[in-house]
Formats: sequence, structure tokens, C-alpha cells
Amino acid sequence: MNFNQPTSILLIEDDPAIAESLQEALEREGYAVAWENTGQGGVVYVREQVPHLIILDVRLPDGSGFDFCRQLRGLKLKQPILMLTVRRDEVDKVLGLEMGADDYVTKPFSLPELRSRIRALLRRAYGEFSTTGPEVLEIADLRIDRMRAQVWRGGQMVNLTPTEFRLLLALAQQAGQALTRQQILETLWGDADLENERMVNVHIRRLREKIELDPSRPTLILTIPGVGYRFNSAGR
Repeated sequence: MNFNQPTSILLIEDDPAIAESLQEALEREGYAVAWENTGQGGVVYVREQVPHLIILDVRLPDGSGFDFCRQLRGLKLKQPILMLTVRRDEVDKVLGLEMGADDYVTKPFSLPELRSRIRALLRRAYGEFSTTGPEVLEIADLRIDRMRAQVWRGGQMVNLTPTEFRLLLALAQQAGQALTRQQILETLWGDADLENERMVNVHIRRLREKIELDPSRPTLILTIPGVGYRFNSAGR
């Protein structure tokens, strides 16, 4: 990411009043904001323009934001996706994360909250992942390139979202140590809101599906009952 150029954000939102208000507010913060009012239009824009971050509404006139989120991830796009939902239903939140979203905000939300979430996502996606530690971590046949944000398993590159990469790196850098869900939340999201502990479980499940040879019998990311998770340095 070139910080000499404005950070680009794509807003996919069908309500003109909300979209115009958000676009104006975020542009005052120095972001370059584009707006699409349909999910398919957003997918086309992302393919052609590759914005740094995507804000995606759940309710769109041409389909569900969840489906478009999954479609974007199916294109191997790694940009952070922040979903907007009007419901506080836990199922909606989990579904968004399972489709590949990195975070979500429930309407109505405050502008400071949205700005904070955006900054956090951009730091995780494009900032330095750690100021210490080796540039490349190798555990069994897993290779993690910290500086390039790339992962290989058995010589095959693994496509991870920024949040999934950050989660894997946090676990691998503390291999052998059991981490609580609260510790993981503080590392990745900067808070330890008990309501959001389920977010950790969802991201762990998605990460296992991508890096474990058999996600139903994980050998790298182990569950520690009553505590949280531990990265197995033996890898087997």
C-alpha cells in the first residue's frame, strides 16, 4: 500500500442518503471514496480498480451482501471487507465472518466508531504485522512470510484474508503458548469485548479450513478446552 497516495475505499450501499453522508465524511478524513449502489456493480469496480478497503451493506437491491462478500473472496481478493448490517442478530454477524468479512458494524452506528474500525482494518491489512521476530517463520511444512504477508503449506500458497493472516501470525509467533480468546481479540481488534469472542471462533474455523490438512482433526491450531487456542510448534 502506498501511503503517499490517498487510501481508497469502495462503499457498496443502496441508500443514497447514507452513502452520500458516509462518502462526504470519509473524504473529509482524507480517504478517496467511490460508491456503488449494487453488489454486482461493486464486484466489477473491485476487479477493475482494486480499492484498499471495501464497506459492504448486507441489504442490496440485487442480492445479499453475504453472497457478494463470498463472491469477492472467491476472486482471491484480499482487501479488508467491513460489513454494515441493520440487525443485531448474532447469526448475521457470524454469517458475515464466515463469508469472508473481516469485521462488521451494526446500524445505526456513530461515525467515530466507523472511523476506528476502518483504521484498525487498514493497520492489520497494510501496516507492519510485528516490529520484532524473524521475517519468515517455518513450522513443519508451513511457511509464513511476515513481510510479504504470504503463507505456504506443503509448497502451495494459501490465500488468506488480512485478518486470517494476522491471526495465524499471532498464534505462530507464540507457538506452544495457550492464548485466550480475549488475548486474541486484544491483539487483532484492540479490545476484549466478550460479545465478540465468537468472532475468534469463526476466524479460527476459517483459518483451519485453509491451512489444516484435515480441518476436523487439526494438528497446527489446537483447541485448549476452557482456555482458548495454542499453535502446535511440532506441526503434527
